[in-house]
Amino acid sequence: MSGANALCDLNSLEDRFVRMRQSARGELNPSIAVRQARLETLERLLGENAAALAEAVSGDFGHRSRAETRLLEFFPCREAIACARRNLRRWMRPQRRRVSLWFQPASAEVQFQPLGAVGIIAPWNYPIYLAVAPLVAALAAGNRALVKMSEFTPATARLFAELIARNFADDEVSVVEGDAALARAFAQLPFDHLLFTGSTPVGCQVMRAAAKNLTPVTLELGGKCPAIIGTAANFEKAVERILVGKTLNAGQTCIAPDYVLVPAGREQAFIEAARGFAARCYPDIENTPVYSSIINERHYERLTGYVDEARRLGAQVVELAPGKVSDRRSRRLLPLILLGVNEGMRVMHDEIFGPLLPLLPYRDLDQAMAFVNARPRPLSLYYFDTDSSRIEKVLKQTLAGSVTVNDTLLHVAQDDLPFGGVGPSGMGRYHGFEGFKTFSLQKSVFRQARISGIGLFKPPYGAMFERLIKVLLR
Repeated sequence: MSGANALCDLNSLEDRFVRMRQSARGELNPSIAVRQARLETLERLLGENAAALAEAVSGDFGHRSRAETRLLEFFPCREAIACARRNLRRWMRPQRRRVSLWFQPASAEVQFQPLGAVGIIAPWNYPIYLAVAPLVAALAAGNRALVKMSEFTPATARLFAELIARNFADDEVSVVEGDAALARAFAQLPFDHLLFTGSTPVGCQVMRAAAKNLTPVTLELGGKCPAIIGTAANFEKAVERILVGKTLNAGQTCIAPDYVLVPAGREQAFIEAARGFAARCYPDIENTPVYSSIINERHYERLTGYVDEARRLGAQVVELAPGKVSDRRSRRLLPLILLGVNEGMRVMHDEIFGPLLPLLPYRDLDQAMAFVNARPRPLSLYYFDTDSSRIEKVLKQTLAGSVTVNDTLLHVAQDDLPFGGVGPSGMGRYHGFEGFKTFSLQKSVFRQARISGIGLFKPPYGAMFERLIKVLLR
């Protein structure tokens, strides 16, 4: 198979899309064999080139932990493909639906049909997984897909584009590279569906661009994901799991805990437990290969700016590895806890997307939930407790896209759970069957029976109609 060069100008981008849409119109419902073959090709591509892709990602970051790339990108990609291949026949099967008594013996069903040519805009923080996971859903649903990779990960984008071009026809799956101008043009194409993963402000721009063509969108955004430690939680374990969720990929994860609500008086205990975690997991954090760098200078400056502002406005900045300093040259920013933060600080308004962790005390659970509920709906929420009644209370009286109880991040790895946000943290769902549905037309089909009484309900409306309508409206 062959594919066009991934680097393209605006005209060639549109030409590539037009060819893909025409091909999709010519193959309205690919067979299960075709879909399985495409998924198998994607699986083989990733398996055979994992080392090269991991190297490209690390190069884009300055340094990215190879272990984390394998765990957080290749493993969930493999699981997503395996889930789709294992369940595809069942997903494609029409779903029978109930027919009202008055219309029997007719039948009804929902058929799943590919939408056609879909677009995927992938971010930089997990450039492989967040391109592949929606691509798996799109291919399983029988679509053709055009993928826009982030300009912040150019080496990864270039390699992935070359691999896709070698293994797929360019009207089947195609990857494009380019800057923000190309991304804007990409979002304006009349896709049959567009999935974007990224920040809330950029998500608003994508939605505005897509609205010109009435393109349906799935927006996987972010926000400030809270973690609440309950009074009966296994405290040491809760701190460890929060810090794991915060330090993976140096906090550059949309579902990373953004701040922690801890019972008042336990702040110092949290700090000591966090320092113990850092000593165990990152004993030489300045040099260890398992701790990742910040993606680029702009984001490094943004994060250190949060710290400087918070300190200037009265917050206490607590180092988890005392005496260690951040390295501007390698963009390695060590994890910090911020105490005494307030609403006037940017770190409490912006999505942090880095290894900074504000710690806020609360008096009782109602106050903690009120704090969360007074802010934009988060993509994820984490609650730690052993009391089942309080767990249920938090689940019922807070609103978040997803919740993990007594851990962090792990909900995103469950292919049978829909993933997505609510309000400013996103719209729409994917993963597993929900992803298949997102990229499918759910076509309602009503089949009239050979013998039907519906003919009694037609003009002229006489005495028989009056008797029947009285029965219907009784």
